Amino acid sequence: MGASEHRLSTMFEHVRQRSLRLAEPLTPEDCCAQSMPDASPVKWHLAHTTWFFETFILEPREPGVKPVDPAFRVLFNSYYNGVGAKHPRAQRGLLTRPALAEVQAYRAAVDARILRLLASAPDDAELAALVELGLQHEQQHQELILTDVKQLLSCNPMHPAYADAPLPASGPAAPLAWVESDGGLIEIGHAGPGFAFDNELPRHRQYLEPFALASRLVTNGEYLEFIEAGGYRDPSLWLSDGWDQVASGLLAAPLYWAREGERWREFTLHGLAPLDPARPVTHVSLYEADAYARWRGARLPTEAEWECAGRDAMVTCGDLHPRAAGSAGLAQMFGECWQWTASSYAPYPGFVPAAGTIGEYNGKFMVNQYVLRGSSCATPQGHARASYRNFFPAGARWQFTGIRLAR
Repeated sequence: MGASEHRLSTMFEHVRQRSLRLAEPLTPEDCCAQSMPDASPVKWHLAHTTWFFETFILEPREPGVKPVDPAFRVLFNSYYNGVGAKHPRAQRGLLTRPALAEVQAYRAAVDARILRLLASAPDDAELAALVELGLQHEQQHQELILTDVKQLLSCNPMHPAYADAPLPASGPAAPLAWVESDGGLIEIGHAGPGFAFDNELPRHRQYLEPFALASRLVTNGEYLEFIEAGGYRDPSLWLSDGWDQVASGLLAAPLYWAREGERWREFTLHGLAPLDPARPVTHVSLYEADAYARWRGARLPTEAEWECAGRDAMVTCGDLHPRAAGSAGLAQMFGECWQWTASSYAPYPGFVPAAGTIGEYNGKFMVNQYVLRGSSCATPQGHARASYRNFFPAGARWQFTGIRLAR
C-alpha cells in the first residue's frame, strides 16, 4: 500500500465513521423526521452520502455488479438530474423505509467496496480525486446533520438537547475595533496544493478600495440593542424582500430566540439556555444582517474583502455553539459563524464546471443566492479554508449564520 493510498483510505474511514458518531446521540425516530423542506432527516444524509460514492465511483468502475438496492438510486439522489429521477426533497421525512439499520448496512457495504477499490488502484489519480470530493461532500453533510437536527429538536415543546452536557461557559467579548486594509489589486480564489471545490476557481485578480472589517462578530447583546431600538419596526433599514418578511410576521428576532417576560432565551444543541450577550448572534438571514449593518452605519463585506483580510487568520474548530471573542485583532473568522457577505453567488471569471453529471455540484446554483465566508461551530475540523464559498438564499436562517461589519 502506497503512502498516498494509505492516507486516503485512513481519511475515508475517519470521515465515514464521524457521520455515524454524529447520529449516536439520536433515536431512530430522530433520524427519520424532517422538520422543514430545507432540512433533511439524518437517515437521509447517511444514505445520500453513501449513494454519492456508489453512484459516481463504484458504478462506473464495477460493471455488472448489482447496486445494493436499485430503489436507492431514486430515493437518495439529491439534485443530480443527469442521474435520473429524484424523490421530492420536501418528502424525505416520509421515507420510513428503509430502516435506519438498513441504511447503516448500506454504508458498511459501500465502504468495504471503496476500500477494496483504493487498495487495487493505488496510482489512479482520477479515483483519488473523486474519493476526496466524496469526503468533502460528506463533511458538508456532517454540518447539515447538526443544523438540521437543531431545527428538528427546536420544534419539540420539550426543548430536547442533542448534547447531554450543558452549554460550556463563555467569557466576555473583546471590544470591537476596526482592522484596516489598504486594498489594491489582489488575487482571490484557491491557489496551491490541497482540495478546493470548483466554485473556488479559477484564482483571479480583483481591485479593492481601502476598507476595514470589524475585529469580531456582532454579539447577541449588540443585536438585542438593535431589537430594542425598534430595528424590526423601521422600514428604512430593510431591503424590500426582507421588510415584506418583517411585515408578515416572519421576522422579529433571530431564529431560536424566545422572549420570556423581560428575559431572552436561546435554543442550542445543548438545549434551551439564557441568552448570552457576549456570544455571537447567529441564525440570522442576510436581510437581518444587512439591516443591522445599516443601523450601525456600516455594511456587510464583499467576499473579496473577506478573503483578503481572512487569508492569514487562524482556522479554528469550535464547540457546538459559537463562542465569545476573547482576543484582540481579527478574530472569529473561522469556527464560530458563517458570515454573510454582500456578494451574490456567481461564477468567477473563467469558471468551467466539471465535465459530466458531477459538474452539477455547484455551477447550476449560481443564481439567487449570496456568498457566506469562514466556517461555523458545526463545520468539521479540516474542512474550512479562506477561499471556501458557502452560499444560501437571502432568507435562510437555519445554518449558523452571523454578522461581521465592514466599512
